[in-house]
Amino acid sequence: MIKPNTAFAIVALTGGLSMLSAPALARDTVNVVGSSTVYPFATVVAERFGRNTSFPTPKLESTGSGGGFKLFCAGIGTQHPDITNASRRMKASEFDMCQRNGVEAITEVKIGADGIVIANSKQADQMDLSLRQVFLALAKEVPDPKGGDKLVANPYEKWSDIDSGLPAKAIRVMGPPPTSGTRDAFVEIAMEGGCKTYGFIKAMEKKEMRGVCHNMREDGAFVEAGENDNLIVQRLVQDKDTLGIFGYSFLMENSGEIQATTINGVAPTPDTIADEKYPVARSLFFYIKNAHAGVVPGIAEYAQEFTTEGAWGDNGYLVDVGLIPNPRNVRMETAKAVRELKPMTGDEL
Repeated sequence: MIKPNTAFAIVALTGGLSMLSAPALARDTVNVVGSSTVYPFATVVAERFGRNTSFPTPKLESTGSGGGFKLFCAGIGTQHPDITNASRRMKASEFDMCQRNGVEAITEVKIGADGIVIANSKQADQMDLSLRQVFLALAKEVPDPKGGDKLVANPYEKWSDIDSGLPAKAIRVMGPPPTSGTRDAFVEIAMEGGCKTYGFIKAMEKKEMRGVCHNMREDGAFVEAGENDNLIVQRLVQDKDTLGIFGYSFLMENSGEIQATTINGVAPTPDTIADEKYPVARSLFFYIKNAHAGVVPGIAEYAQEFTTEGAWGDNGYLVDVGLIPNPRNVRMETAKAVRELKPMTGDEL
């Protein structure tokens, strides 16, 4: 594990500079990759930053959280991204990958919270699902409906096959691919939450349990839709019998056409997400490659704009596009870490 000290950023920057080629040094635009969920928030900040400062507007690419970490951790040098967005926290394995590739000084920035919603067209009936019903609808293997502690290939074709109170319509759900932080959070919170309501699954060894709970069905009932959540929204508008999985901000942006399914009777709202009453809530992050700060102009300044009260505060402009703010004390502590480019130690993960 690395240990933060006052000379760390200088050492990392010097090492980074020695690895940069002459053409790479010419880059003057902040390069941001990562989560499709964080992308709308980062885009708003980037556009304001480019408009209100002398720095170029940062370049953003939506690669998914997992894809963003792979690009970010690939190495030091301006051929690599400066910042990666994530709709989940960095994994210890990703931190270790960064360290192996010389990306040693990294500042973690928790920007706020978001809920993962299951939504459908407003032209259809609004659904209410339990976490168990979500698991039974989407898992590759489920407990045998005939009883006993045995798993079978998912036999459920219609929602009403799971519960007679649900619609007699085919199970059709579009969601993100495995590279997405939204997918990671969904399987860990929603799928695993429903899965572990079965005692014999909860009693399994952790690796075996996760294999059951996280394995999505592949028979067409669940469709991977890529990293562009807007494509899922478009499909829901076109097909009222299809449901989609994405971040709360996309629900807000399209609230005139789509509606959220309530989970365990709770609707996703800023209040229910912030106080974790909504069962499928998660935190959002971005990560700064400290060795690039001072090499590519505007990295620190962009991060500081993102963490101003005018942006991510209770009445900030990011709230208008769906961000659920952190508590004030967390915002103050995080903003200080950004100003100081305080590196992670890895012990946080």
